[in-house]
Amino acid sequence: MKHIILSAAALLLCLSLSAQKYKGVVDKTVAIVGGETILISDIEAQIQELRANGGVSSDKDMRCEVLETMLDNKLFLMQARIDSLTVNNEMVQSNLSQRLDWFRTKAGGDEELEKAFHKPLYKLRQEWTKALEEQSLIEQERSDVASKIPEITPFDVKKYIEDTDPEDLPVVPVKYQLSQICIYPDRAKAALSVKEKLLSLRERIMNGEKFSTLARIYSEDPGSARRGGELGLASKTIFWPAFSDAAMALRPGTVSQVVETPDGYHIIEVIEKKGDMFNARHILLKPQYTNEDREKAFHQLDSIRTAILDEEIRFEMAAQFYSQDLPTRTNGGQMADPMTGSSYFEIDALKPADYTAIKDLKVGEISEPVESLDNEGYLQGRSGNLVYKIIRVDKILPAHTATFENDYNELLERVQGAKQMEAIDNFLNEKAKDTYIVIDPIFKECEFSREIWNSRK
Repeated sequence: MKHIILSAAALLLCLSLSAQKYKGVVDKTVAIVGGETILISDIEAQIQELRANGGVSSDKDMRCEVLETMLDNKLFLMQARIDSLTVNNEMVQSNLSQRLDWFRTKAGGDEELEKAFHKPLYKLRQEWTKALEEQSLIEQERSDVASKIPEITPFDVKKYIEDTDPEDLPVVPVKYQLSQICIYPDRAKAALSVKEKLLSLRERIMNGEKFSTLARIYSEDPGSARRGGELGLASKTIFWPAFSDAAMALRPGTVSQVVETPDGYHIIEVIEKKGDMFNARHILLKPQYTNEDREKAFHQLDSIRTAILDEEIRFEMAAQFYSQDLPTRTNGGQMADPMTGSSYFEIDALKPADYTAIKDLKVGEISEPVESLDNEGYLQGRSGNLVYKIIRVDKILPAHTATFENDYNELLERVQGAKQMEAIDNFLNEKAKDTYIVIDPIFKECEFSREIWNSRK
């Protein structure tokens, strides 16, 4: 199902534990930065989250690191207020809705969420809104400070190379430039077969068979299949819109017609609805392709490959005539990394099947037909559609130490990043000098990375 980028299950647990730990206990201010305060509960909540995510090696050291990050952020927040920066309310509301919907889903509803945090929902909304508003200002101020560095010139890049020990210069990994010719299996035929199967299962349910039993047997969603297809009470926003719309339109106990989402095809049975939340069962089936589909595509690709090798047609022309992947077909088959737009791929950016097909090839050689995935799924939060292809290796850039002539952009980014970090460090050090700062003695043994914090313990 649709993913939301939050470690919410772990975070819900850790914040719940933190809330329980401090319930009935007077919280303590452990740092003051100008007019801003940091509470011990703020630090502990962050520690709980890091612990849940496996990021705590030593509680003592981690508390020092968390406190230092918070101290830095308070300085950015103070300056943001002085600069009269405005909160990005659209972003805050979007993040707030996402967070609330996720927590409500993991808790199992509003009442359960309030119990987990020992606070009414309106209070949680207020606290999270305030935190997100502050984060918006902090990020804007940090970005503003980083953006004020002078423009990086080729002279700066050359000086960086001259001043850096060769062993410390970045190493550019091996990169490939590739072209492809793709053929898709008959999607319409496979989709029709799946729909017919789901309609058959729906008819069996209408005739008295249990939805949950059929879900356990047939559903291709492993997470819910073992629970009889049940998804649990969840906000409608965490699912694909087509799925949520179909579920919200159903009365409890009724079963939908076939619903298509990027995950595949579903039938849905709603168990209960609470406002904009619902609990439903579903059976998911994905289009399946046969050996006949594969053999047909491989035979066509093999014929195209032979024609190219026999110089009857150029690869670029063959791609324009025969490839069914529109983004690469219009560019003579040349592939581009969907994440960066670059025509060069590092090994980790290649799909496993693609890398297996080309890893032993030399420049100019063409792979045998291979079964792989396209890029469409990356744009929709899934793995991609099945596709058959041949791949030509256009260029191979061996792994090497970055040079001005061949890797200027990589070096430029490295220098720019270093300059931005220097600007941020300078800002924080100067800002701290003129700010009233007190750090509780319980942190006197912390060795902060910024000396200004060590001097205020």
